[in-house]
Amino acid sequence: MVIAILLSILVGSYVLLTMADRRWAKGRITPEFRGRVSLALLFVFTGLGHFIKTEQMAQMLPPWVPMRVGIVYATGVLEWAGAAGLLVPALSRLAGLCLVAFLVLVFPANIYAALNRVEMGGHGVGPMYLWARIPLQLTLIGWAYWFAVRKPPAR
Repeated sequence: MVIAILLSILVGSYVLLTMADRRWAKGRITPEFRGRVSLALLFVFTGLGHFIKTEQMAQMLPPWVPMRVGIVYATGVLEWAGAAGLLVPALSRLAGLCLVAFLVLVFPANIYAALNRVEMGGHGVGPMYLWARIPLQLTLIGWAYWFAVRKPPAR
């Protein structure tokens, strides 16, 4: 369910921006900008979860990790900072690189949560969750690379 929501935010906002561009902007909203806005919306949404479901997210980290609640808040702020950076042309490439690194670095927490059936965001179904989560993580990494990190072709 959570994965479907995230994909709906990502793809849905991209499609809506594409339709708006065709209808009103007449090609002035580049595909790269649409992709960055869509990814920024996704990270605003997921970052919000760090402040609304803080305790549940803290359970996604092993008990030996110190300051789990603080880490959850900090990663929420990082997601919002990455989202904001995607919208600033001068920062968008750096933000994309940082978000790719972020997605790679948080994946072990998803593995821990799935293996330990943490009741948060689908992890409660156990290791099967990883079969859906891995393609999502790869999609988000690819999206960030394609729309924010790579140099777009000259127009």
